[in-house]
Amino acid sequence: MRTVLTALLAFAAGVLLMVLVGHSASHRVATASVASSTSSPANASSSTDSDDSDADDNWPSQGPSPEQVVYAQPNMVHQALTQLSPRVPGKTNLYLVTFAGDGGEDVFRNEAEYAAQLFTKRFGPTAHALVLENNPTTLQSHPLADWSNLESTLDGVASAMKPDEDVLVLYMTSHGDEDHNLLVDMDPIPLDQIGAPDLAGILKKRPFKWKVVIVNACYSGGFVPDLRAPGTLVLTAARADRSSFGCGSDSDMTYFGKAWLVDALNKTDNFVDAFQLAKNDIAGWENEDKLTPSEPQIDMGSGIAQQLALWRKDITPGPAVPFTPPPPSASSAPDVAR
Repeated sequence: MRTVLTALLAFAAGVLLMVLVGHSASHRVATASVASSTSSPANASSSTDSDDSDADDNWPSQGPSPEQVVYAQPNMVHQALTQLSPRVPGKTNLYLVTFAGDGGEDVFRNEAEYAAQLFTKRFGPTAHALVLENNPTTLQSHPLADWSNLESTLDGVASAMKPDEDVLVLYMTSHGDEDHNLLVDMDPIPLDQIGAPDLAGILKKRPFKWKVVIVNACYSGGFVPDLRAPGTLVLTAARADRSSFGCGSDSDMTYFGKAWLVDALNKTDNFVDAFQLAKNDIAGWENEDKLTPSEPQIDMGSGIAQQLALWRKDITPGPAVPFTPPPPSASSAPDVAR
């Protein structure tokens, strides 16, 4: 009897061991699958995709804590809005808001800051600019690029401008995924991501009649259907099912940022003409690098071309504004596709 009981207990223990091992293996496979699906920048979504060591590496050792940064945001947005140059009466003014979503690569910060310099220096007093960006080096100098700050900034800009006369230019630059979401990330602060319907909804809640929306990211053509509207010009760095290129620690600018901002807009003040110049340049670079063409997209709503022409009528473009990248942060990582 004792022998039988011992045998039964041994059998039961063996079955239990097999169940536990199988469960552990299944958990490892599932974890590996999630890690694989989120390791590409185009699929990264939030701070939860990075482990604690990565977050610690990206956060500056000297400076404010994440909590201090979060609580400082309302005042930082307020201060940024008060620093906007005064509106020029009797003319169509242009208000640029730049949004650098990914705090892990400097190319996005570089584009956001350069765009603000370019517009205000080259296009004169009717051009105003405000920068939102995620980067370890600018946590105390610029408001974060996040959903809440974007809404607060747009509310402030709408109050400063004449929404039925002036033009809002919104330049969004970050990684994008195949579901048409923009990466919004400043580890370890948890930030909401912004998808195509989200961005369209944010803009629809505000009284801007005239808008130019630039989405510089992989798969950014997927933003066009939601953003398409009368009075709106939409430019994207790629079509809905294609990657765009040029980010990573080896780059100072993305392909689209260099082509449209640095090269084209230093030659012309016409955004559509600049887009065509940029599209041709990008195609040449991609062909030279043997990359799948990104095929930047453009969508022109009724009336916006005429309103931009009114703005251009009152400006005399200044000289070209050279691009000088700031010192790199320690967080930038190599990458090619976005």
